[in-house]
Amino acid sequence: MADQKSDLRHTGEEIKHYLRDKSPPASKAVAAVMLFPVGGFLLAISALTLVTTVVGLAVTTPLFFLFSPVLVPAAVVIALAVVGFLASGAFGLTAVTSLSWIVNYLRSRSGQVGSSVHEQVEYVKRRVGEAAGQVGQVGQKSKEVGHSAQSK
Repeated sequence: MADQKSDLRHTGEEIKHYLRDKSPPASKAVAAVMLFPVGGFLLAISALTLVTTVVGLAVTTPLFFLFSPVLVPAAVVIALAVVGFLASGAFGLTAVTSLSWIVNYLRSRSGQVGSSVHEQVEYVKRRVGEAAGQVGQVGQKSKEVGHSAQSK
């Protein structure tokens, strides 16, 4: 009998030691304790929202049935008007874009607007050369100003 008590006492000590080693830190325990009320509060708010929605539907459903001969055709007319305006705008934008593309294509084929890629590359090369020349002139001017300042 005494042997069983010592075994139980020994097992109890082992359990205490195990729990002490495997228990979470105090900060995690406090965080868990603090999150339970917050979770409960959020759950209560969601339940209140659900109940309010169901009650609102229960109250408004008879009104929808009474006024449905007016509301359904009105909703269909509004939906068709919106779709018509959107389609009109899309078709107009497509027409303007197509006409613009056709005009630019015809101009480029007749040589009125634009130029070949080779001419554009030559133009860019000439502009870069002019810019490099201007940089060289600025450098020369700064040298001259520096010499004149040293001589004075």
